[in-house]
Amino acid sequence: MYERSSVVELAESLRSELDRYSVGGKLPSSRSLVERYRVSPVTVSRALAQLAAEGLVVTRPGAGVFRARPRTRAAAPGDTSWQEVALSAEGAGEVVPRSVDAAGVLASLATPPPGVIELSGGYLHSSLQPERAMAAALARAGRRPGAWGRPPVEGLPELRDWFAREIGGAVGAADVLVTAGGQNALATALRALAPPGAPILVESPTYPGLLAIARASGCRPVPVPVDAEGVRPDLLAAAFEATGARVFVCQPLFQNPTGAVLAPGRRAEVLRIARAAGAFLVEDDYARALAHEDAGPLPATLAAEDEDGVVVHVRSLTKATSPSLRVGALAARGPVLDRLRAIQVVDSFFVPRPLQEAALELVGAPAWPRHLRTVAAELRHRRDVLTGALRRELPALEVPHPPSGGFQLWVRPAVGGDDTAVTAAALRAGVAVTPGRPYFCAEPPAPYVRMSFAAVAGPAELVEAAVRLRAALADPDAPDA
Repeated sequence: MYERSSVVELAESLRSELDRYSVGGKLPSSRSLVERYRVSPVTVSRALAQLAAEGLVVTRPGAGVFRARPRTRAAAPGDTSWQEVALSAEGAGEVVPRSVDAAGVLASLATPPPGVIELSGGYLHSSLQPERAMAAALARAGRRPGAWGRPPVEGLPELRDWFAREIGGAVGAADVLVTAGGQNALATALRALAPPGAPILVESPTYPGLLAIARASGCRPVPVPVDAEGVRPDLLAAAFEATGARVFVCQPLFQNPTGAVLAPGRRAEVLRIARAAGAFLVEDDYARALAHEDAGPLPATLAAEDEDGVVVHVRSLTKATSPSLRVGALAARGPVLDRLRAIQVVDSFFVPRPLQEAALELVGAPAWPRHLRTVAAELRHRRDVLTGALRRELPALEVPHPPSGGFQLWVRPAVGGDDTAVTAAALRAGVAVTPGRPYFCAEPPAPYVRMSFAAVAGPAELVEAAVRLRAALADPDAPDA
């Protein structure tokens, strides 16, 4: 396996020497570069490919690599200030103007500066990803007959069947659409179920990406509070009655960010309330594959217990594998499936077949259940390490009961603390955490911060993060903690 740092260093060296060659001049052969820089042929190949992508060199098969003709200077940028008027006037006639605010999503996708411990990430660290299994699955997928042809718009039948079995109940392959990950599935569901201006009931707090989708669609998210046992049925019924909403989005299992699991006594009640309101319940089952080793038997999906087509189920492989394996599923029964399919086809045609074939190869390989067991054990260990370190170093923080699934702690700062101030102080100390405010679609009842334990290299970083946070929060105004 090549080292990325070696590729970057070699590319920089070659870039600095390009002026030695005239336009069209031939660079040294790959073999001579291997000998000169003492790197592998793969490193040389990738460094030259990087320069070619930058337009600095041209590769001619069988002839070699040559310096490219310099690009002409780009024209001066025009005046785009007119767009402010056009974009602001766009929603003038809308009941709820659309607002595209990706700040909450970008926070979980941002890469912290070097030396900063990432407690803000939303995906597994590369050391927890099944990289070898995914690489092998992708290689096998590329050799499958027809792997590069157009797939059915609904998805490969075998993959739809696998998702249906995972969801359970009466859901069959014909009820499943393959999507480009969970975010794409949620966006498709909201566009299909709620017209612009409509209220959408959401858990409070909830995943910021959901709030961004709702607002970008011109819908109005309405909060329904969550406690330690999930969404409160009494407040859900009141919200339906007060708003006339026809959509409720929830995460019954390991809710993000609180980690709550919908209590057994509430499950049937929540379904009954949605059915009585004539509403759809969008079940975002994002974390089923992120159950911890001590989670015990998991409850069935709400979709498996739904008899009347109330539930639209969302599932994804991304969280348990890699942010780049963007393969998920939407499942629904009844006429709504046709609308979901139509929205998806208009938006994206279909999910690339090689990616679907690779997903099939991955989940069908013996390495898949081993990977899930490894993740379950490691997430449990990291949860315990971070929880213990925070209680030891920062006893004034309110650390909730440790969740039995997912990858985050929902932490309340000490009395008088502010989530934005805590976040800023933590970053100065070299720890990236996520402020809680973007998880609420109305005024937060209290300040919170979210701390992820999945995106770091190992448990030692979690202990170091708690130590740094102790120094930072002891004197949040200090320039260096």
